[in-house]
Amino acid sequence: MHRRRTALTVSAALLAAAPLLSACGSQAHPGAAAVVGGDRITVSTVQAQVADVREAQGSSPQAAQLTDQSGQLARAKLHGLILDRVLDRAAADAGVTVSRAEIQQMRTSAVAQYSGEKGLRQAVLQERWLAPGQIDAFLREQIQITKLGQALGADPSTPEGTKAIGDALTKASKALDVDVNPRYGTWDNQQIQLGDYKAPWISQVTKPAQAAAETGA
Repeated sequence: MHRRRTALTVSAALLAAAPLLSACGSQAHPGAAAVVGGDRITVSTVQAQVADVREAQGSSPQAAQLTDQSGQLARAKLHGLILDRVLDRAAADAGVTVSRAEIQQMRTSAVAQYSGEKGLRQAVLQERWLAPGQIDAFLREQIQITKLGQALGADPSTPEGTKAIGDALTKASKALDVDVNPRYGTWDNQQIQLGDYKAPWISQVTKPAQAAAETGA
């Protein structure tokens, strides 16, 4: 169980640190928050995800605190939607697939880790700004990043492994030509972050990755 929890933590941190934006005009893509690989992520899609999280936060005893701590929720949700597509591309390039059974298995482990479904929902709402209906997509991302590392022969717990996975994500991001509505910021293929949005957990991965780059790893 401890091993699974460690893997969950490492991959979750790595996910938060994947390549992000490169500016687009809203006039070029009306109603789009971003265009990734030619596919539009609509503003309404982002708003719907935000609304689901706000609803979940409103039902929590810590509603005010959770809301205050998630001021960049819209950017966080767009970040996640873009990252989904970048991961899909990187995984496809590496021949990685994720089955529904794998997602269910990881969810069972996560439920056990947090002493029940309620504990899991509370934890991801507070730590990852996820509504209940967004958990499986997040778990799928974790499995993708783990299997991507395996396919690349990269250990995500090391600076070298983190850099190798980051390079694969950067390559995928560039290939998708991510184009973001200026209201949300710009997508940086190298830093893996959306505009001035900085995920609370992102420094866990970006620091070792930067250290590896500086030493030529």
